[in-house]
Amino acid sequence: METGRPEIGRKLKRLRVKLGLTQEELAARTELTKGFISQLENDITSPSIATLMDILEALGTDISAFFNDRSDARVVFTPDDTFEKEDDEAGNAIRWLVPNAQKNALEPILVTIAPGGQTEELDPHEGEEFGLVLSGAVTLADGDVKYRVKKGDSFYLHPQGVHYLFNNGKTPAKVLWISTPPSF
Repeated sequence: METGRPEIGRKLKRLRVKLGLTQEELAARTELTKGFISQLENDITSPSIATLMDILEALGTDISAFFNDRSDARVVFTPDDTFEKEDDEAGNAIRWLVPNAQKNALEPILVTIAPGGQTEELDPHEGEEFGLVLSGAVTLADGDVKYRVKKGDSFYLHPQGVHYLFNNGKTPAKVLWISTPPSF
């Protein structure tokens, strides 16, 4: 194998195996031969751009995502990477745990709610929300329904109505709250 040449075949094979497809199944979906798929995966031959695009479409991706080198993507974030916004009037503070999470499929935040405070009221939306109460207790409002969520409890919902958290206790509450798609 030449040095410096992208290992297209190896990447194609990893993607095919990840999807649970055989070489025969991929060949049938792309109107190519099993032998050609095998040669590609072993980097014996290179596909034309059009053929590569057809293969990637059959594998549920596109050329941009395929060649996006994720090796430089950040995985670990420190407290210095976070951003916090305090809303004294509402009695809460939101810490975004992953920078630029709005561009991702999910958005994790850490919410601190003072006694008598609440989070912003969010409109219903497509997607899901998960929360884990780390300390204190909160009430989760989802439309007209309210749920008490205590330390160690979690919640999971598909927001059906205006939803928010409020703290009617005597101590601050901390909640790890994850939304997909991002909504904070």
